[in-house]
Amino acid sequence: MGEILSEYDVLGAFWVTIQLSVLSAIGSLLIGTVMAVLRVSPVAVLRLIGTSYVNIVRNTPLTLLMAFSVLGLSFILGLQLSDQATTNSYWWAVIMLSIYHGAFVCEALRSGVNTIPPGQAEAARAMGLTFGQSLSQVLLPQAFRGAIAPLGSTLIALIKNTTVAAVILGTAEAAGQLAEITENEGASLPTFFLFALGFVILTLPLGILFTNLSQRLSVKR
Repeated sequence: MGEILSEYDVLGAFWVTIQLSVLSAIGSLLIGTVMAVLRVSPVAVLRLIGTSYVNIVRNTPLTLLMAFSVLGLSFILGLQLSDQATTNSYWWAVIMLSIYHGAFVCEALRSGVNTIPPGQAEAARAMGLTFGQSLSQVLLPQAFRGAIAPLGSTLIALIKNTTVAAVILGTAEAAGQLAEITENEGASLPTFFLFALGFVILTLPLGILFTNLSQRLSVKR
């Protein structure tokens, strides 16, 4: 095991995984929040856009999105995010992870909005608040509190799904590094356990954190 750690940049690969996770989590939260607003909008066209986005993205394999980003958008259409191939693939991985998990964030927030009694939205309208003001001041704060648990599950799923980025990043992140080690050194249980332990370290504390936050911040009805 010591030879594996000395010959291969395992920690660097996990660092790339952490970077992908953080940037994609921010991106998916922004995209998901916007789409959740569209899904609960009183305008039918906006609801259709939000619903179409969720249905299309959730039913498209993430691997296909990754391959499409580099082979289709980057190479064929020429949408380069960087002159360097590795950096270009890295940012496409962030974008596709954000788009894919944004659909799940959207549904988590929409479920949080659905837990809010209709009377609160009616009271907000009676006070003269616009739809935007009702969302920002009444609905979304409670929706985020009610959606803590599913948002935590989405974040954990995002971290695990960073392994799909190996399709376009190669050995830069953890899954690609594991594939390279397995190819060069052969499959071994200690190596698999090492990488499995790395993902447990990344995800287990988050699961505990979001469980505690869900219990502490849940809206009492």
